[in-house]
Amino acid sequence: MGAMADSEAVTTQDSTVEAWTQALAESKGSPGGGAGTGVMLAIAASLASMVAGYTQPGDGERKELADVHARARTLRRTALRLADDDAAASEAFGAAFRLEPGPERDEAIHRASVNAAKASAVLGERAAEAIEDLGWLAANGNPALIADVVVAFGALRAAVTGARTNVSFDLATLRSAGATLEQIRDGQPVLWAAVQQLNSAVERIDELTASVDHRAAPTDTDAVRDAV
Repeated sequence: MGAMADSEAVTTQDSTVEAWTQALAESKGSPGGGAGTGVMLAIAASLASMVAGYTQPGDGERKELADVHARARTLRRTALRLADDDAAASEAFGAAFRLEPGPERDEAIHRASVNAAKASAVLGERAAEAIEDLGWLAANGNPALIADVVVAFGALRAAVTGARTNVSFDLATLRSAGATLEQIRDGQPVLWAAVQQLNSAVERIDELTASVDHRAAPTDTDAVRDAV
């Protein structure tokens, strides 16, 4: 069985990294960038869980640390499921565009675009919810693992940015079914607002990353200059 056929059955939850990335590398679209966004979120959650597991709680921090750790473990599993949900939405998205021109195709594109945008918005929402937990670990986690926290911030930023971009792109695709951007904004206000909310989440990630990057990468030229 060829790689293209193999990729049809590949899921993040049941495949090796090798098999899943091979499927991602195929010119097929499912899995695609949205599913990759979910995997990046799972990586961020996994690193957060690792750091939490290596952290000894300070006075009064035991419950908060346990909660952060539990949420990270749950998020890892959720992110992989959402990655597969996004891959399924991408499959329907591509199928809609392969239909013959006409009202049926327009309706299929509209339905698939909205569903794809919703899948990405849910993924982005889960990613945004993880920001402050990672910020807590940056401030209170095992200091020897601060580099892992910054790597997790990078993965989380990729997830949030990917979700924001996919929501926006999928909404704009509704123009293929005859809608204007103004009509899309009025017809999908929640999804439209999600784009800006995810932009704000990226800014928060950048703020938190900048606050600890000098600890994670002390040999960086800018970090050395700031310390002088």
